[in-house]
Amino acid sequence: MGDLLLVRHGETEWSLSGRHTGSTDIPLTENGREQARRLAPLIASFHISAAFVSPMQRARETARLAGVEGARVDADLCEWDYGGYEGVTTVEIHRTRPDWFLFDDGVAPGPAEHPGESPEQVGARAERMLAKVDAALSEAQGSVAVFSHGHFLRVLTARRLGLPAEAGALFQLATGTVSRLSTEHRRHVVAGWNVRPAS
Repeated sequence: MGDLLLVRHGETEWSLSGRHTGSTDIPLTENGREQARRLAPLIASFHISAAFVSPMQRARETARLAGVEGARVDADLCEWDYGGYEGVTTVEIHRTRPDWFLFDDGVAPGPAEHPGESPEQVGARAERMLAKVDAALSEAQGSVAVFSHGHFLRVLTARRLGLPAEAGALFQLATGTVSRLSTEHRRHVVAGWNVRPAS
């Protein structure tokens, strides 16, 4: 079975300022576009048999600039629904909830169209996505790449390793990076993490 490549999209204005960016569909910065372009040789070094991408433009543009065409858009790859914390920084949240931690506490309720997700709900979405990845891995030789978002990919990693969704807190993930989940002795392992090509 091939590897699972996790690609976090390039930098945006909100990722740069630390604002929680779930449903807000903002573009890459010029630096984010350059981060995505620099990923192309690294991703090309793997035999990619299938690719999936979040519907958000920051993920779709990253896939395109990284040289991956024809990625299947899948809403299960969207970022955590931050509900009432959309566009808010952790520093701002801590002014009223000093002990708040996303992976333990989830988010404040938001509007009906974006009510927010608990860690368990994000974990369930990650498991649905992993089932699609495994189906793609079983159909062809090669690896599968997914282009998505920081917090969601951290939860997906935790679930791939058999850990609870909250354990995504252990896997820091920078913009414009590739991480690789593989197998060893039939067990899922981290084979590479937060890899950014040399500039």
